[in-house]
Amino acid sequence: MLLGIASLVFFIIHIAPGDPLDMLINQYQRNVPSPETIEAFRIKYGLDQPIHIQYFKWLQNCLAGDLGESFRYHRPVTTLITERIPFTIQLTFLALLFDALFGILLGIISAVKQYTLTDKIISVGSLIIYSIPGFWLALMLILIFSVNLGWLPLSQTRSLDYDLLSGVDQFKDRLMHLILPVFVLGIASAASTARYLRSRLLEVLNEEFILAARARGIKEKAVIFSHALKNALIPIITIYGMSLPFLLGGSVLIESIFSWPGMGSLAIEAVQNRDYPLILATTMMGAILVVLGNLLADIMYAIVDPRVSYDT
Repeated sequence: MLLGIASLVFFIIHIAPGDPLDMLINQYQRNVPSPETIEAFRIKYGLDQPIHIQYFKWLQNCLAGDLGESFRYHRPVTTLITERIPFTIQLTFLALLFDALFGILLGIISAVKQYTLTDKIISVGSLIIYSIPGFWLALMLILIFSVNLGWLPLSQTRSLDYDLLSGVDQFKDRLMHLILPVFVLGIASAASTARYLRSRLLEVLNEEFILAARARGIKEKAVIFSHALKNALIPIITIYGMSLPFLLGGSVLIESIFSWPGMGSLAIEAVQNRDYPLILATTMMGAILVVLGNLLADIMYAIVDPRVSYDT
């Protein structure tokens, strides 16, 4: 799968119209390079060779752990990813945590309070939130809480005077910068989780083993959390497994809006500058997350449901 995705992306970006050297030349706004210098750049990055030769060289280097050198930054792609990926992991992990806490909680409340006003508010609210474009929500929250009210920072990961703050104030500063991007990235996932869990939990609550548990006099909380919830979480685990690439894709716009120096903003810069090695590397990271998400979902199946076993 990873090889297929990498190969497809490689040929697409090379077949697309335009020359990456045009972007490279624009970096030298006043001192335009001579044709000889441009040709030297082309030879350096192997762009003078046929596309199939470029592909096999890239694949050989990739398998050896060398992702190439960025056209724009003139630095190893591996170094750029190593610098940026911790910020994306931080943002994605907190968004997943937000999703798990609020999505599962709202889903349980909605199922238990079926057809009540609380259920209707959660259901309608989840549908509305899920339908709102993430970039629009981000801009509106920035306008309200950053520009008009001034409660939260506008962008970046920390304030300009961060180094002058004490340890506690530095932690608070980091936290304040995380609130808006984590909320925007996690709220749509939480709304989706709440709707899926409500539907699945209502199905499980009507199963015979739930009726038998209630007939034995087991308390309702134990019935919901110890019996029904475990069975209802199986499809939710699949959703969480696929949330990794979804959140990474969502972080592309969110990181750009909030000037968050993660993989998402790096991917946008790579596309804008036709930085082939960087485009391929960021795409591969997304593909790896898809495979990893499915693997983690399979592992979690066996943990949540004892009936699932991978023993041979």
